[in-house]
Amino acid sequence: MTEVDKVENNEKKGLNFVEQIVADDLQAGKNGGRLNTRFPPEPNGYLHIGHAKAICMDFGIAEKFGGTCNLRFDDTNPVKEDVEYVDSIREDIHWLGFDWEDREYYASDYFPQLYDLAIRLIKEGKAYVDDQTSEEIAAQKGTPTTPGIESPYRNRSVEENLDLFQRMNAGEFEEGARVLRAKIDMTSSNMHFRDPIMYRIIHHPHHRTGTTWKVYPMYDFAHGQSDYFEGVTHSICTLEFVPHRPLYEYYVKELADESYCPRQIEFNRLNLTYTVMSKRKLLRLVQEGLVAGWDDPRMPTISGMRRRGYTPQSIKNFISAIGYTKYEALNSISLLEHAVREDLNKISTRAMAVIDPIKVVITNYPEGQTEMVEMENNPEDPNGGTHQMPFCREIYIEREDFMENPPKKFFRLAPEGEVRLKGAYIVKCTDVVKDSEGNIVEIHCTYDPDTRSGLPGSARKVKGTLHWVSAQHAIDATVRLYDRLFEVENTSEDPDRDFREMLNPNSLKVVEGVKVEPFIAECATKGHKFQFQRIGYFTPDYDSTPEKLIFNRTIALKDSWEKAQKK
Repeated sequence: MTEVDKVENNEKKGLNFVEQIVADDLQAGKNGGRLNTRFPPEPNGYLHIGHAKAICMDFGIAEKFGGTCNLRFDDTNPVKEDVEYVDSIREDIHWLGFDWEDREYYASDYFPQLYDLAIRLIKEGKAYVDDQTSEEIAAQKGTPTTPGIESPYRNRSVEENLDLFQRMNAGEFEEGARVLRAKIDMTSSNMHFRDPIMYRIIHHPHHRTGTTWKVYPMYDFAHGQSDYFEGVTHSICTLEFVPHRPLYEYYVKELADESYCPRQIEFNRLNLTYTVMSKRKLLRLVQEGLVAGWDDPRMPTISGMRRRGYTPQSIKNFISAIGYTKYEALNSISLLEHAVREDLNKISTRAMAVIDPIKVVITNYPEGQTEMVEMENNPEDPNGGTHQMPFCREIYIEREDFMENPPKKFFRLAPEGEVRLKGAYIVKCTDVVKDSEGNIVEIHCTYDPDTRSGLPGSARKVKGTLHWVSAQHAIDATVRLYDRLFEVENTSEDPDRDFREMLNPNSLKVVEGVKVEPFIAECATKGHKFQFQRIGYFTPDYDSTPEKLIFNRTIALKDSWEKAQKK
């Protein structure tokens, strides 16, 4: 199948607007019918779910149309960059299911070419060295409705500009003393055209080039040229870069010709309720110890979501559901959580755990006897199989599943009431044991031996079914109950309020002494997905060991936030 055939075939399936642009370009034979995208993260923090949307676009569109996608680190600011971030970015992209093969690049790969281009522009009278401070430059740029004022250094000679720029790179001047600016148009209606800065002085060592360079290119100058050097055909980015596009094209045309020229396309970024997406703010949360690192399961980082138990497919499904448009929107985090639940429901192993245990003694069950009952591993998976779970005289149930004086329509356990123990028998409450303060510490029941699940005679119906674990065989575990990190729906709505004041004080609850069935301990390897029946979805934490089981709650079975809002 030719590339044109592929395009026509995909058109029939329905394309988003970016895919349609790419399809049209391929069909028109632009760039020789070649497709090459790129994902250009800055290695100054961990990737978050907003980056996941860009990754799915950049890598996904290349896959869809038979092209390639490069990974290029935008490492133009050594002060904020770290190898740790480079490694985490690689891991996140691979976890999402994408691969750049041998196409890993860095903006620093092109520092020599970029420097040579800057020298050329100076010689052509298109760039000059400015001695003003950043505050003075900003003030002279004017406003969108008033023209800017030319720098007093704008008309320096070519020879002086060349000398100063070369001395800047030799380390003769302090940071902030001078910058190299493009000489374009200080009266342009596009503020980015008002003599933008191309290079600034930075003396901090670079994680790849060391102290070779003392001047570093700005994003607007480096990005388009890096695209060109790599052969990128479609530079897909978010909407805030729309006003930057003319400058992108201005710089690129200093290199490109009719045979090949990169094209910038913009789509809406991902904004979520109850979330902040600013890497600067996320870094502050980490540095100030308000979260337990970049991979804290409450963080919107890809690594945090992975640790919490989210799946790559659930994130992809969510991104596909919200789509790509030309308009900014605030997406409900409930949509993401719904996508996570849907995927986990298909793949999670069902098992029993009791978060807040209270003992139940089945008084007419033989002492010392243990029998094994069969439990289905996953009703959504025809090949999921079953496992054996021990049942004996003493079990644990959830404390909230018993009420001494229940309201109407309480279908759990109560005095003289009956419930089915999932996978086992129907039991009836006959008595309770209380401590000196009147707190219930033990529940006594009898069981009906003719009602074991799956056996003849088990058809008798009761309204309530409870999960449980054998007290004799239960294993202790710790669970971390995670909730939304912020309690404010739109964290950007009040820009004057410190975002840290919006943190949800109940975003993490650690519960010790949780009782889990032995099967959970046997399966509790890193990344395993469980549905603790009637409770929620859980996964072993990275800190979990066979001696000390620790589980993260990925998500509850239902959206309690949505329910609370409707009230």
